[in-house]
Amino acid sequence: MSIGEVLEALRADFPDVSISKIRFLEAEGLVEPERTPSGYRKFAHADVERLRYVLRCQREQYLPLKVIREHLDAMDRGLEPPGAGGTPQVPPIVVRGDGPDAAAFAGDQPDLRLTRAELLHAADIDEEVLASLETFGLVRPRPGSAPYDADAVLIARTAGELAAYGVEPRHLRAFRTAADREIGLVEQVVAPLRRSRDAGAHGRAEEAIAQMAALSVRLHAALIRAGLRGR
Repeated sequence: MSIGEVLEALRADFPDVSISKIRFLEAEGLVEPERTPSGYRKFAHADVERLRYVLRCQREQYLPLKVIREHLDAMDRGLEPPGAGGTPQVPPIVVRGDGPDAAAFAGDQPDLRLTRAELLHAADIDEEVLASLETFGLVRPRPGSAPYDADAVLIARTAGELAAYGVEPRHLRAFRTAADREIGLVEQVVAPLRRSRDAGAHGRAEEAIAQMAALSVRLHAALIRAGLRGR
């Protein structure tokens, strides 16, 4: 969309918006439209929705641009938009981790990236617990200023809940060892697909990984239930 088309799209909800306002928000780094070789701005629909969010926050919550920029950065990292007067939140299903699709959802969220403070808040654990989880290889941060993903939230929160029963991070090393062995098994199975040059081989490999991961979780849970039932 051109800047004129964006203006028309926004005016129905924001009658006072102008081309100068859109250019100002661009200059402030709140939206970054592409540029054609001749220098014209080309806005994607995602850019328009981003502008809507900025204008709505200004009109309804009177938020300064600095706060809005922080919200947009968090949303770019996979967090959900905040409610009135709130802050961006980790998607609830990741925080709860209590549904049959929660683990799969976490694995399908490669764009969720959290800072250390955000992870501590989402997982409801303290710095000492997180440091122990990292020491024993249960949580593995990646490089960057927001190094934690959805899996880290599930792992950290689950470990925190187990701590209520006296199970400390050092006791969970066996889970890490078992997981690494299962990862090795899955990688052996999908290695031929990954090496294949056939069209669609990569997609079939990713599908096999997802299915085998789900089956591994099911088998692991069933084995633990069966073992405890017999005691």
